[in-house]
Amino acid sequence: MEQPIPPAPPDPRASLAPLAGALLALPPSLGPVRVIGVDGHAGSGKSTFAGRLAEALGGAPVLHLDDVATHEELFGWTERLRTQVLDPLAAGRAAHWAPYDWVARRFGPERVLDPAPVLLIEGVGAGRRALRPFLARLMWMEMPREQSWGRGRNRDGRELSLFWDGWERAERAHFADDPSRPFAHTLVRQSGTGYEWSSGADATALRADSVTWSDEPAGS
Repeated sequence: MEQPIPPAPPDPRASLAPLAGALLALPPSLGPVRVIGVDGHAGSGKSTFAGRLAEALGGAPVLHLDDVATHEELFGWTERLRTQVLDPLAAGRAAHWAPYDWVARRFGPERVLDPAPVLLIEGVGAGRRALRPFLARLMWMEMPREQSWGRGRNRDGRELSLFWDGWERAERAHFADDPSRPFAHTLVRQSGTGYEWSSGADATALRADSVTWSDEPAGS
């Protein structure tokens, strides 16, 4: 007797089709571009989500803030992002920027980013106050800080544990001074079938256990 073929696992990208359609319907926020910020704690799944959303958007470009930050400037990259990427796109021109090489500790070869209907900016700090005026939407990956950091540490291995110690202090300090979650339009959660999201004031209202607006820097 033949065994039944199990159903194929759900495609996470399929669940994002309605969200992609809603984003494409937004008015441009930076010249001809709709800039979508994807923020959340390190290790919360921002890169994977942004990649799948980009596919649902028909191949939208994704700018990873890990490529803009450096060892010395974990969060001090705002001016570089503005002059190299945001200002040219606002004028309808291609952006020319150089991603940072975390192994060689220097900026790599220049890349070109042409204006597109949607640009996803993904990374911790994508919803910071200096960027919010340029965003058509801000999304927050809804995962507790400790769980996110644990995932990140497991992913990167013990050899990067010292980096993670410094990162956690820096992220605490950043969100204590410049929170993102209170300003998010949409909260995104991973589910067994892909992603779920909720939008609007009720969905993104602060909870008592929110970790992005009341945290104090470590050691304070």
